[in-house]
Amino acid sequence: MAYKHGIRIQENPTNIAAPVIIENGVPVIFGTAPINMAANPKEATNKLFLCKTFAEAAQNLGYSDDYESYTLCQSMDAFFKAFGVGPVVLCNVLDPAKHTASYTEELQIVDGQAVSKVKGVLLDGLTVAGKTLDEDYSVEYNDEGCMVFTMLADNTDPLNVTGKKLDPTKVKAADIIGSYDAETGVETGFELVRKVYPSFGLTPGLLLAPGWTQEPAVGIALVNKCMDINGLFRCECLVDLDTETVTKYTDVEQAKADSGITSEHAVLLWPKVRYAGKDMAYSAMYAALVAYTDYQNDNVPNLSPSNHALPISATVLSDGTEVLLDNLQGNELNAVGVVTAINLNGYKAWGNNTAAYPNVTDPKDRWICCRRFFSWWGNSFITRYMEKVDNPANYRLIESIVDTENVRGNSLASMGKCAGIRMVYDKEDNPINQVLDGKIVFRQYLAPYTPAEDILNILEFDPSMIETALGGGE
Repeated sequence: MAYKHGIRIQENPTNIAAPVIIENGVPVIFGTAPINMAANPKEATNKLFLCKTFAEAAQNLGYSDDYESYTLCQSMDAFFKAFGVGPVVLCNVLDPAKHTASYTEELQIVDGQAVSKVKGVLLDGLTVAGKTLDEDYSVEYNDEGCMVFTMLADNTDPLNVTGKKLDPTKVKAADIIGSYDAETGVETGFELVRKVYPSFGLTPGLLLAPGWTQEPAVGIALVNKCMDINGLFRCECLVDLDTETVTKYTDVEQAKADSGITSEHAVLLWPKVRYAGKDMAYSAMYAALVAYTDYQNDNVPNLSPSNHALPISATVLSDGTEVLLDNLQGNELNAVGVVTAINLNGYKAWGNNTAAYPNVTDPKDRWICCRRFFSWWGNSFITRYMEKVDNPANYRLIESIVDTENVRGNSLASMGKCAGIRMVYDKEDNPINQVLDGKIVFRQYLAPYTPAEDILNILEFDPSMIETALGGGE
């Protein structure tokens, strides 16, 4: 080691700030990941990972900036880098047992190292002709996801490497949708939504599968998972409309009709967005925006994400072509129940309507913020009072629930989160035979504020002011 005398510096990589924590429903995200770089690749398929930081997500599932091949990485960047918010539940469906291809490569050794140019190579089953791991060489991945071989013994001959590499192109929509095997009891893909609450004690808040929901079958399957989760909960989902065939905003209305998605629990998004020079599904960025907006609002989902800033540089199609929508064009998409993004001295999410609009105009099902408020409140009521189930159905139980809910509702109203919330116990809803059967019913009235979507200022010329200013009165 060189003798040091003087003053020096050393630069370390920038640490990603610890994300802020959302507490009102966890985003659940399905897709593919470069699990060859995960801590345990064999245990990283069709398994739910609760990740609170980027480092945790990368350790569990690996990371690559190849968004098209590894779709979960879009959400890793959107949540942990773009907005610094978490946690999220990630589920990879890329299976190294079936979604692979053969790999062979000859590598030249330079300064004691050989660097592969191929991504996704699995270490399990990897062989180097005539060499033994940990005796002749060691191997690890670099930041690009390629293997770096370091020679432990003198050797300058080329390395002949064989093995398997991940092949994300073999993952199909059916893998994302998943299934339940009646014989083995194994659940895959979207079927794992039901495991979120039993596994982590967290209710799903948003469901998404960036890079996949533009396929109608995937989008519809995701919508169907929003209701009766565990027979108890409900949530919303984000669905991207296709940007490969839908290249003009005027085609979006027909694309929505073709998707068959008109659920109040779905938010339709178009087009894609560009973040840090990379194109990603809008759903990945929008989900992070929703989570961050909730966090900034005391974890109460009464605010619309619309007109909130997005850290993107462009809206794009699948081939990278930029799509620059103005306010009028964005409004036309909103009119058919599609959320977009427009540049208002900086890009912002634009749109308040669920996919149910314009067919449905009920405020609780039309407005995204109202729909999410109802789902959140219902889920929190269930988790808050689950411990009361099987208690004696007496006046004390009824009074405690009604009083607690009304205090909670009044508190939110005083904070400006809603116009009011009121619960009642009505005897007409609870005849004695029903009570004797162990069933009691409450009624609760919720009034989250609707968004001020259209603000009109009527301007009128007043000649009397000119007259007064010029002294025409006296």
